[in-house]
Amino acid sequence: MRSGRIDFRPAARRSFALLALTAGVFGWQCSCALALDASKPNGQPKIPVQSFSSVEQALQAGVQDLMAGDAQSSVQALTYAADGGQPLAQWKLGRMYARGEGVPRDDAKAYAYFERLVESYNEDDPDRPDIAAISNAFVAVGVYCLNGIANSEIKADPERALEMFQYAATNFGDSDAQYNLARMYMDGAAGLARNNMRAAQWLALAADKGHHPAQALLGHLLFLGEGVPKQRARGLMWLAVAKGAALGPKDEWIRDLYAKDWGAAGDDDREVAEAYISARGKDGREPPATVTAEAKTRGFIAGFVALPGMLRPFTAAPPPNFGPPEGEPPPPPAAQ
Repeated sequence: MRSGRIDFRPAARRSFALLALTAGVFGWQCSCALALDASKPNGQPKIPVQSFSSVEQALQAGVQDLMAGDAQSSVQALTYAADGGQPLAQWKLGRMYARGEGVPRDDAKAYAYFERLVESYNEDDPDRPDIAAISNAFVAVGVYCLNGIANSEIKADPERALEMFQYAATNFGDSDAQYNLARMYMDGAAGLARNNMRAAQWLALAADKGHHPAQALLGHLLFLGEGVPKQRARGLMWLAVAKGAALGPKDEWIRDLYAKDWGAAGDDDREVAEAYISARGKDGREPPATVTAEAKTRGFIAGFVALPGMLRPFTAAPPPNFGPPEGEPPPPPAAQ
């Protein structure tokens, strides 16, 4: 492996050091990457395909089409730029093929574009402006590797999925990767020992970034106390925060989980949960002094480092209705 290319071996060591940090140390580093440099004005003259003198010009032309709402016309210019090694063009085409935007949905092509980003990533340049797109590509490759792609050469490879999520969660602080990694620990996937404590640590990092599926699942674990110290009121708080952010059919499991746990709670737990919500705010990101004090008295702070004897044994598999993994690609379309 040549110098400057990605080396996954240190990721496992770095990941456990990350769990001791507060959430948000890492994160999205440049929102303009996700907009494909949307700051460029609409009024620039469109560059004809035959006159492209650089991949940057091709990218600019593709962006202009996207900003004009013409995804289909952007494909030729973006493909030119992507074939020339332009990372943002590769990322955008991956998303377009994954979602069927401007092109027929083609998961194999989407995977190929995301995989090119992963393989070409140089970890010696962590501050590059397109780091958010790189992080998203790692997650996308991981999601595809979980189950493979039907009618293609891409077979299920949970170990590779774990590698992708581990790297993106650790090095980019990607909340989707952190959530998916937690799910793998809960399920015992890819040969991992099932470990709800480790899952809760990753969920806490994602939850504090406003990731509502992570908030819901963390709340459920804390409410039940399965493999983690039980904190029913704090669990209800996270569930309520997640329910407030839930959108569409994909998040129906969050609303169901909230209704189930809130309905099983006592009046005292609900009252304390409401106080936590008022103190933290609707997004749940600002920890109040009361919650921090409770964490200290229970023997664990940001990393859920529990005192011996505080854990209930993990006895049951998580229900299968916690929703799909987060990040690209979207679930396959339903059969007609």
